[in-house]
Amino acid sequence: MAGFSTLAGGQRWHFGDLKTLLAKATPRRAGDQLAGIAADSDRERVAAQMALAEVPLRHFIEEAVIPYEQDEVTRLIIDRHDRQAFAPVAHLTVGDFRDWLLGDAATEASLAALAPGLTPEMVAAVSKLMRVQDLVLVASRVRVRTAFRNSLGGRGRLSTRLQPNHPTDDAAGIAASVLDGLLHGNGDAVIGINPASDSTGDIIELLKMLDGVIGGYQIPTQSCVLAHVTTTIEAIRRGAPVDLVFQSIAGTERANTSFGVNLALLQEGYEAGLSLGRGSVGRNVMYFETGQGSALSADAHHGVDQQTCEARAYAVARAFEPLLVNTVVGFIGPEYLYDGKQIIRAGLEDHFCGKLLGVPMGCDICYTNHAEADQDDMDVLLTLLGAAGINFIMGIPGGDDVMLHYQTTSFHDALYARQVLGLRPAPEFEAWLERMDILKRHEGRFRLGAQVPDAFRQALARLP
Repeated sequence: MAGFSTLAGGQRWHFGDLKTLLAKATPRRAGDQLAGIAADSDRERVAAQMALAEVPLRHFIEEAVIPYEQDEVTRLIIDRHDRQAFAPVAHLTVGDFRDWLLGDAATEASLAALAPGLTPEMVAAVSKLMRVQDLVLVASRVRVRTAFRNSLGGRGRLSTRLQPNHPTDDAAGIAASVLDGLLHGNGDAVIGINPASDSTGDIIELLKMLDGVIGGYQIPTQSCVLAHVTTTIEAIRRGAPVDLVFQSIAGTERANTSFGVNLALLQEGYEAGLSLGRGSVGRNVMYFETGQGSALSADAHHGVDQQTCEARAYAVARAFEPLLVNTVVGFIGPEYLYDGKQIIRAGLEDHFCGKLLGVPMGCDICYTNHAEADQDDMDVLLTLLGAAGINFIMGIPGGDDVMLHYQTTSFHDALYARQVLGLRPAPEFEAWLERMDILKRHEGRFRLGAQVPDAFRQALARLP
């Protein structure tokens, strides 16, 4: 009989194919229940995890969860799989791989060398066998370093995306949020605006404003207006000062089609960003956002569980050497991640899977107002991700996005995580904060300065 079987609790369990086994082995997830592919009981879930633990890692090369002929993401995963990098773990089962990852052989160097040999389905599978502390421990060993105008992802560093969104793209409102964020040491990952308008002309004006702030204060960071990649390509054609090229992506071809993109279009955006040569210390020009449930919400999941679909999105991302990849973990809503417990687990899974695949992972630690979650849940996830070595988080005034209408992490949350966990901003940005007297050294650690720098005081006085 094809498929996978195991004996558990005195009962013989059978799972027809790999995607069914992965779905049934997934910790409880609202989206998988909505899709009708989740385990029917905790007993079935444990049986599936037991069966999954016995699957050889080689099998993930032999059986695609979405057929090669039907999906360009599958073709990308298979065609770019590095068998030489895979060799050190090729003899292991999923359960053995979990033990290997938790053992002494899994070092920063060995995990970096292994990344091109891992497929998304492999890392999704092993994550389903891990408890929270396992996800934190293994991810903390992985560093994925990228660079544009500063260097991100170093050990002992925690960066932030300063997100100064405004419901009408008002320049004064955005500028006030930018200055507020900078004064709290935020913005080293990127100063990134979600625009209210989709007009190319409006996007260009926002890009020019951010470029003026970064250039005027000589801030070693990068900007991004999170428009569709086609809009950014057109803005580049018109001579706009684009630093990073943004796009939301997913883990199946059909889901990416729903976003209006495919791999060829992402390649065009990547090449357009590189052509400007605006980076001073690196050439990572792409910024991607993802989220569990996006393929299901587009009816484009092919019966694959949402966490495995999410991991497949990271294979798309790594093909374009991004500066930043952000899982917007609780934003899509309780239909996919019902409560704080599911959001916390999903954020740790995403970070773990992305890092193992060699992707520079950040997380928008967030929830919507109709989810069964609150800020205490987000504090827990923030602390766990900080311990796990997350590359970056969000920084938003008050933790409340007034344009997108969801709850996320504030400028103060980044201060908390850096102080409690002994983390620091990107080195070039940290040096700038010191020069501007925004950060001060005190007993060997950095603290916010007591005074607003004169340059910022003057800028604040000019705001209406």
